Amino acid sequence: MNDPVADPFLYERIYDYLLDEIRNDTLKAGDRVPSEKELAERFGVSRITSKRALALLAEAGVLDRRRGKGSFVTKRASELEPPHSRERRRRSQSRRSSCIALVLPAASEAYGLELLWAIEERCDELGYHLVVKRTRDRQDVEERAIETLVGNEVADGLIVFPVHGEFYNASLVKLVFNRSPLVVVDRHLQGIPACAVYTDNVAAARALTHRLLEHGHNEVAFVSPPVENTSSIEERLRGYQLALHDRDITAAPPCFTELRSTLPGSSTEANRQADHEAIRDFLTRQAGVTGFVACEYNIAVLLRDVLEDTHPADTPARRVACFDSPPRSRSAAAFVHIKQNQRAMGRQAVDLLIAQLDGQEVPLQTIIPFSLVDPFTAEP
Repeated sequence: MNDPVADPFLYERIYDYLLDEIRNDTLKAGDRVPSEKELAERFGVSRITSKRALALLAEAGVLDRRRGKGSFVTKRASELEPPHSRERRRRSQSRRSSCIALVLPAASEAYGLELLWAIEERCDELGYHLVVKRTRDRQDVEERAIETLVGNEVADGLIVFPVHGEFYNASLVKLVFNRSPLVVVDRHLQGIPACAVYTDNVAAARALTHRLLEHGHNEVAFVSPPVENTSSIEERLRGYQLALHDRDITAAPPCFTELRSTLPGSSTEANRQADHEAIRDFLTRQAGVTGFVACEYNIAVLLRDVLEDTHPADTPARRVACFDSPPRSRSAAAFVHIKQNQRAMGRQAVDLLIAQLDGQEVPLQTIIPFSLVDPFTAEP
């Protein structure tokens, strides 16, 4: 048998293998065929791939799948369709019944909505159904969502925007090591070989920090939620540090990574007040800072509000830069910002997931280009 990994459509190899076994009378009407687990091990694929092949054969009337007992041949070799007819039917049935699930913390105009729309648009173009589950950035909700979607066979593959947290979700890691069709968006899982589509956050934060330095802000601070092993925040912090190093700024960088109110599920009045007080204290301790790299748009708004409230006379001389400022902010509250290409990210995630469903090898990391938007200068 040829190496199955070299074949671009693994579920079709399993499908054709079983049909050949029936056509050659190796498997006869009434015989039990190998299980999902046995086929997955034989072909070196995930059980989702082998299950897909068995499901398509059952839809074609070739197999009778009995819960708890297995799959059994229903047709004699002489009753099978010609190969060309079988191929047309299989592809039609495959697309009609396929479903993709998107698991994400939240979606807003600042970030997430355009990503969601792009994923839905691409799924619709390719004839796939889309199920969306919002986790509100809670690991327990994310874990239940993944277990339900996979365990109840709701979706053939998952696109996951992971929650912010110190540890990776066990269900998410299990998907990776079971070789289940999975694409992670917005960030990657450090040390875990999951297919991921994301922005080069190091380069983006580096460019953002350089732009503030170019505007004459010699003391620039980095402000974010807790880093807690979230790759996107870690990398933005690293990009900020590299930009200071590029300018031979050797003093300890003024970083403030303790904000909570912008995290999904934590946007309460009490948390906002606590963050306001924490920012005021930070500004008092770092009175010389005039430039701020905010890890996200909502933190930029927090900073702007506190600056206008506590240092109104100094506000014009201070500048806040951030990631993903929505169009409405390009007025009096405009920010220098990084614009991530959410549309490209979402569409690429769908294409990579479908490639996995078709048994193709895909890259572990796909970097989506970004752009720097500066409303205070004509230069790009």
